[in-house]
Amino acid sequence: MSNSTYNQLTANLELLKLTQMKLHLDEIRDFVTTNGLSFTEGLLKLSSYEVDFKEQNASRSMIKAAAFPFVKELKDYDFEFQPSVNEQEMRELASLGFLEKNENIVFLGPSGVGKTHLATSIGIAAAKKHASTYFIKCNDLLQQLKRAQLENRLDARLKHFSKYRLLIIDELGYLPINKEDSNLFFQLIDMRYEKKSTILTTNMNFNEWDGVFYDAVVANAIMDRILHHAHVVPISGKSYRLKDHLRQTD
Repeated sequence: MSNSTYNQLTANLELLKLTQMKLHLDEIRDFVTTNGLSFTEGLLKLSSYEVDFKEQNASRSMIKAAAFPFVKELKDYDFEFQPSVNEQEMRELASLGFLEKNENIVFLGPSGVGKTHLATSIGIAAAKKHASTYFIKCNDLLQQLKRAQLENRLDARLKHFSKYRLLIIDELGYLPINKEDSNLFFQLIDMRYEKKSTILTTNMNFNEWDGVFYDAVVANAIMDRILHHAHVVPISGKSYRLKDHLRQTD
């Protein structure tokens, strides 16, 4: 390849913003020459650098847009400390088959046992696969819906939260939910029912949801839609947040 041809090629790659192909051009040119590869094989290898780079950038963008409280994956979860959690079941859920079936997941257990970590881990797996994902605490969600209702834009806000392929609602039941908020929550769950997947974390057993949602009829309607196609993951045991401290004091 002549210098003028090489310079024109690198200029074209820069113009097209194919930064990784430009960066690895010399490396692949030498590799092709040394190993006697065809033009097609060399181009495939060179373009793979660009594809991998863009995939990584896209995944990072999706994870950032999801507004996770932290970036913790399944590999970061201490299954030995929390034996009530089935590691194989979590890995199956993280393979995202439930998304294809528009199924839900409910992580049920007391505060501190790792519900949010597991929900976030599955959410990160979904975001990495470019599934639109959003994480929000239940109280924040209800505040947004209530404010939207006061501003006559409730429909738009409900549609906003309904568009996500996976919506993670954290800490359901930690704060009281009045009748108005219960109705707003029902509307969102009803819009997502059998169309999108939702993950919920809660410290309240299902027989306590009547009290959570103020009205037994609304509570049953919400439960019916959430649990109809759902994986329920009960978690018991010591506080996951305090595990390092507890091990030091054993």
